[in-house]
Amino acid sequence: MTEHPFLGRIRSADLVARTGQVQRILPTYIEADGPNVPLGSLCRVEASRADARPILAEVVSVNPGSVVLVPFEDEARTFAGALVEACREADLAPVGDALLGRAVDALGRPIDGKGVIRSRDLAPLSRVATAPLDRAPPKRVFETGVRAIDAFLTLGEGQRVGVFAASGVGKTSLMTQLACQARADRVVICLVGERGREVEALWSESLPAEARGKTALVAATSDQAAAMRVRAGDYALAIAEHWCREGHHVLLLLDSVTRLAMAMRETGLAAGEPPTLRAYTPSVFAAIPKLVERCGALKSGGAITSIMTVLSETDDIDDPISEMLKSLLDGHILLSRPLAERGHFPAIDVPRSISRVSRDLMGAQHREDAQAGVALLSTYEASRTLIESGVYVSGASPEIDRAIERRPALMKYLRQSSSEHVPFARTTEALKGLIEGRA
Repeated sequence: MTEHPFLGRIRSADLVARTGQVQRILPTYIEADGPNVPLGSLCRVEASRADARPILAEVVSVNPGSVVLVPFEDEARTFAGALVEACREADLAPVGDALLGRAVDALGRPIDGKGVIRSRDLAPLSRVATAPLDRAPPKRVFETGVRAIDAFLTLGEGQRVGVFAASGVGKTSLMTQLACQARADRVVICLVGERGREVEALWSESLPAEARGKTALVAATSDQAAAMRVRAGDYALAIAEHWCREGHHVLLLLDSVTRLAMAMRETGLAAGEPPTLRAYTPSVFAAIPKLVERCGALKSGGAITSIMTVLSETDDIDDPISEMLKSLLDGHILLSRPLAERGHFPAIDVPRSISRVSRDLMGAQHREDAQAGVALLSTYEASRTLIESGVYVSGASPEIDRAIERRPALMKYLRQSSSEHVPFARTTEALKGLIEGRA
């Protein structure tokens, strides 16, 4: 017999009023003498105006006799002695098909002007990652429609991939193209720390109606509180996990995990954590691996293919978040500023990028052609100084001669309009002709 949902609600309800009073107010956090609740709990803080709604805040630190709360709104208007009350209802967020074609903030409130989200499905924002032996390796090709990725960095359903680059080289444009044309049952786009103008442009202009119909957008802009930006990542994952457990293949696009880590750093410092490398707190390096491991394919069916942008501080891709993610993810796609400055889109540096599951997904001929193409590009890059300075003499090396001969055709093949979708079969066939010298 199936248990009635009301019984679960009753069991999860907190029937004891837990309260405290504000003791200290700082620009980024509030300190109170209660309530006595665990980390991550939500509380309502009395506002300074009697007619204003209470301020929603999250508990980020519990100390003997005090708790530290980070409000979900900037410039939270409260006062010393204000009442702090633990939320009696469980921290559940709306998920499910009611979110298709909708844009919401990190609290599940609509930002698209279409009215309240009415969903019968609610889910907690944090789940335990799937056990390792309940996972399935990517076995089916994930078609992106982008030649440079499908040909040389073939992805699989359930793979976790990072797009690494400094600012201004086309990360968001590439993510938008993937959202429009990649093959997935559902798409979840999470924008963390982006400008409000870019959120509106992506949702209203860049995504066609057909793509929006299978997409849910969660956005926390750069001007919102750090707690909202952190929660946006958890909420997007909760939406993706719900659809995955229903057996769907979900594409999760997170832009960017670096700004998410910066928001975690803010809340960690507010909680009193010691700063470490680049001032990131220890909780950041504990939370990011959990975020990555919540994605992937399940043996029971369903998969979350996650593509996360990583905003490196320099073009050398050497900051701590980038280095950590390169070791956690199943592949990384590096974007090149020199290519972007020459108008080459997508500006993917193929020889420096990698997909750790591509060999298992490619056919024998495809694998051979991809290896040959990467070898040609790498040979040219290694000899670029000799070639462009005029020192190299034709005939000195057959490998370099072939790399010089095939490079124009290869670069033309890798260049693609942001609105162009290329079927996987045509991509591999064109690559074969290119390597054989027929293109």
